[in-house]
Amino acid sequence: MRCAVLFSGGKDSCYSAYLAKKQGHELVCLISVFSENPESYMFHTPSIKRTKQQAEAIEIPLIIQKTKGEKEKELKDLEEAIKKAKEKYNVSCVVTGALHSEYQKSRIQKICDKLGLKCLNPLWHKGEFEYLEELIENKFEIIITGIAAYPLDKKWLGRKINKKFLEDVRELHKKYKIHPAGEGGEFETFVLNCPLFSRELKIIDKKISGEGNSWQMDIEVK
Repeated sequence: MRCAVLFSGGKDSCYSAYLAKKQGHELVCLISVFSENPESYMFHTPSIKRTKQQAEAIEIPLIIQKTKGEKEKELKDLEEAIKKAKEKYNVSCVVTGALHSEYQKSRIQKICDKLGLKCLNPLWHKGEFEYLEELIENKFEIIITGIAAYPLDKKWLGRKINKKFLEDVRELHKKYKIHPAGEGGEFETFVLNCPLFSRELKIIDKKISGEGNSWQMDIEVK
């Protein structure tokens, strides 16, 4: 199928695109929704503006849709973007990075049904530790760009998802019930390199802000 990928630049959207391609689907375009609301239920805001460089590395067109991030209005904005992908690139399927969020999955499914498109969720209910292990095995270079959970702190920003990260997350999961894949917003990620990319992205600047157990790292890449 010809697929549009809902793309935030983090591990979930990148890995779901990778799995869709592996399953034989054609990745036709990416859709990034820029939300003005940092608390958006639907869209990840950290580093979203860097998806342009990722799209260039994948060598695929990017549709950018802006939204104020108001709960139901943002779904209308997403529908507009998907409609654009259907009309402009003749897509027949939308790929999502939904892992356990029924809220996300059901709303995207509803939009796809309305537009006569299939909805593909390659990560749906994948085991969290198995998922992180696959990311490492498949040479995804991923960094942490945001944290929002006790006992995570500023030191986690910029960390790569590797075997040491996996060990630490296992411990945190045991002690504090932190979701290993950050599904509850405990941490946000950005992909610098993966098998879909024609080249690795380099961080050329970063700005760190936050306090306590809530920190963001806004990066510039090229």
